[in-house]
Formats: sequence, C-alpha cells, structure tokens
Amino acid sequence: MRFPGFVTFKTHLEWPGIQGAALLLCLGTKPRLTLMFLKILSHPIFMGLNFHMPMVVDLSHPLIMLEGENGSGKSTLLQSIYRALRGEEIENYAYRLNKPDHLTFPKVLLFDAELHNPRMQPEMFADDPGMREFVQSASHGQVMLSMFKDLFPTLPEGTVLLLDEPEMALSASNQRRILKMLQELTDQKKFRIVAATHSPYLIGAPETYVINLDNHINRNLIPDDQGIQGASTIQ
Repeated sequence: MRFPGFVTFKTHLEWPGIQGAALLLCLGTKPRLTLMFLKILSHPIFMGLNFHMPMVVDLSHPLIMLEGENGSGKSTLLQSIYRALRGEEIENYAYRLNKPDHLTFPKVLLFDAELHNPRMQPEMFADDPGMREFVQSASHGQVMLSMFKDLFPTLPEGTVLLLDEPEMALSASNQRRILKMLQELTDQKKFRIVAATHSPYLIGAPETYVINLDNHINRNLIPDDQGIQGASTIQ
C-alpha cells in the first residue's frame, strides 16, 4: 500500500497465535496500521476446498479485496469474517480473532449486492417516499451508486463494511468511482472494508490489499521495494 511521504520498513513481529508474521508498518502523517488477524482453525467448506488449516487472514489493512474464481470461497470467507467480528459461535467453525483489546467496531455490516438489492426491497424505504420512488424507477447501477453515495457514509465512524460483489451492475467508469468512495470511507470515517470482487479496477488498484484465494495466499499489490508479497499467507 502506497502512502505519499511515508517511510516504510519491513519487520517480523510476534502476535498471539501468529508467530513471526511478516508485516508492513508505515510511518508518516497518517497512523500506522492496527494489526488484526483472523485465524480459521476449522471450517467445513474451506476444508472441502482443500485449504490447509489453520488459515491466517490478514485484516490489518483498511481496504481489502478478495479475489478468486467462482466457487473459490470468497463469499464464504466474507461470511466467516462477519461471524468472527460479531463473536458468533457457529457449529464446525472454529476461529480466533487476534486484535488489540481497544479495537472495537460500532457496526459490522454485510452487504450482498444481489441479495440486498434495494430495488427488490422497496419496503426498506417505507419512511422515505422519495427514495422509494427512486429505487423503483432507477436502474440497478444507479441504485447501487446511491448506496455508496448516500447510505454507507451515514454509518458510524469505524464501521466494518463487508461487500459481496459491490461492482454488480456498474459500468467500468462507475467501478472506478466506487473505488474512490471506498477510499474516502476508510480515510475520512476510519472504515475497514473487505470486498469479494471480480472487478479488475478494484483488484488492480495500488490502494487495495488483495487476498487471492486461487493461490491460497495473501498478496500486496505494491512495488517489491515497499513491502513483502505474501507477507500473510493462507496456508
């Protein structure tokens, strides 16, 4: 991840449950990353997909993209992160969330662009006739843009926003627009965002940290001299 004016260096730290994890720390005018890892000890779907346990998922970065082919486990990982951040107990899913005690989340929202399509749920806007009329008359892409522009910014500061295919129904130019909106949420409202996506614009942006489920590794989309690719692995 590139930050103008930052001094970057590499270090190996010990974190509870994660020995010798290679991490990228940044010093400068912005605060350094707050380290957070999800360690999946057992999960029936991931074991069926031949992932080795435990899986260590680096959630330290504010803007994370989950990349992979259809059926690679992106939505399952998104659901697993959601359950872990809420502290839920799920049968056959064992995990450990490593984060500082002071780090809390006022809201954890999982938004599936298909299941939660506002056009199919006009009752969501029973108290807002104008918005109700808009979602019934606008295109799917226009409604999705309005979610990023008007709804998500109203969520509390420090929200964790988990997005399943947020690029759905959006043109290439609008996919670039939502990338900017996501960056604004992380910069201005301290959101943490994880998105499962096929969008080359979201995956290829240097501002995003990509977890590639096809390769079973995490990789940073940053120059080699600014960090370590594969610093945190799913293995």
